[in-house]
Amino acid sequence: MNAAVATSVFGAFMVLTVALGLLAVRRKGTEKGRPAGLAEWSVGGRSLGTVFIWVLMAGESYTSFSYLGAAGWGYNSGAPVLYVLAYMSCGYALGYVVGPMLWAYARRHGLVGITDMIAHRYRAPWLGAAVALLATVCLLPYIQLQITGMGVVVSTISYGAISINWAYFLSFAVTTGFVVISGLRGSAWVSVLKDVLVIGTLGFLAVYVPLHYFDGYGPFLDRLVAEKPQWLTFPGHDSGGLGQVWFVITTLVNSLTVVIFPTTVAGYLGARNAEALRRNALYLPFYNVLLFVPMLLGMAALFVVPGLTGADSNLALFTMVVDSLPAWAVGLVGVAAALSSIVPMAVFMLVIGTMWGRSVLGAIPRLRKGAAGAASGDGGGEAAGGRQKLWSQLVVVGAGALALLLTYTAPDTLVRLSLISYEGMAQLVPMLLLGLVWRRLTLHAAVSGLVAGFTLVCVLVFGGHDPVWGMNAGIVGLAVNVVVALAVTWLGPRAADGRPDAEVLALDDEFPRDGVPSRGAPVSPPASS
Repeated sequence: MNAAVATSVFGAFMVLTVALGLLAVRRKGTEKGRPAGLAEWSVGGRSLGTVFIWVLMAGESYTSFSYLGAAGWGYNSGAPVLYVLAYMSCGYALGYVVGPMLWAYARRHGLVGITDMIAHRYRAPWLGAAVALLATVCLLPYIQLQITGMGVVVSTISYGAISINWAYFLSFAVTTGFVVISGLRGSAWVSVLKDVLVIGTLGFLAVYVPLHYFDGYGPFLDRLVAEKPQWLTFPGHDSGGLGQVWFVITTLVNSLTVVIFPTTVAGYLGARNAEALRRNALYLPFYNVLLFVPMLLGMAALFVVPGLTGADSNLALFTMVVDSLPAWAVGLVGVAAALSSIVPMAVFMLVIGTMWGRSVLGAIPRLRKGAAGAASGDGGGEAAGGRQKLWSQLVVVGAGALALLLTYTAPDTLVRLSLISYEGMAQLVPMLLLGLVWRRLTLHAAVSGLVAGFTLVCVLVFGGHDPVWGMNAGIVGLAVNVVVALAVTWLGPRAADGRPDAEVLALDDEFPRDGVPSRGAPVSPPASS
């Protein structure tokens, strides 16, 4: 009976999720009597307001990690998990400046992602394709993580009635169908539902669990301080040496990386104007407060369900939920956790599809023809825009299927790749951000720095040297990246680029407070992508 009730609640909300995606397409699926193009599907037609941008970008911070990994880290180690709160908050502060800059640059030149921006900045379509390949390697593990997370949630809330393998497939099927149909706008609509459930369920659990198991926060915290003090100080309990230096460095590296992460940039580019992004940067840190809940409840589980080891520790929070709540409430918490997998997974898949459809497959001459109109949605090049969108949707299906297949057959492959995901993406910071504000950074320099930094990160991480000297390996790679890029810029060849600064750089007057580029030029086609 419990399984039937919880599964019914879950199924009803999954139907509602798909319905919201279809409703978003029905409302904005066509413009001026023509099918919606790549820009509408991939960046929501650049028309999302503050509320939708807020819930969409908050959705990326609340993934299955919030219910599983954060509680698991709290259960296993304690204090080091607080780096998530630190880097997200610092990243939002950086996003106040970086978001409007990237939004204005992409809008002016008709671009739909970081690979587009890089290809345009350096006049090198091949570089956009290469970055798409690199980003795909770094993003695929996150898709696998969300498939695994949602699978674990579905299997747990069904009281074992749904096997873990079927739960994995359900996760893939719902998300893939949802994102292919609805694109970024549908993700934003579903994020509203997800956030209502996340705020409601975590707010309830924050009060209920301490009262139910400990008679309140006072007795719980007293017991935690008395019996588990290691969990409250760095480097935490059995964390492998994640001390204060690691915490500060990781916060710095991740806050730099998150502002240029492809999924974050997709959120930026979906905004109606730059001011929506600035307001969003102010509001997002308040959402982070909720992340304290699964972290604290993970530590509460130390006393309620002691002895969890390995992957089972990630179920610390859900074990208490299933143990103490009625089936309908278990179903609601499960829905919130499942949507916390679906929304970010949808954006990850959409971004991979867009990068490949535009920068890899879209680089084929017959697909590039007429791409200008497709990028801006102006009507010229509708056929090419339709082909790029179709390629992107097919890649979405392929990327999801690959992640699902590896989840079944070789989960350790993507787990190992996930070790370099953030540190690897950090190596794009000089190429993108420095390149958009400093014209002297050359193509050779940017590529040399990226290769040097990424190679060093791989050597350190896969060689078992992360952290190195107590520091995140990403900062070591980033330092080498910048040094190499500067050295090649000053000593290496300097290719002539006759384009004006307005064509190459993201200038200050491109993103005034009203969000309208001051030069008044119409959105131009991508010059090199």
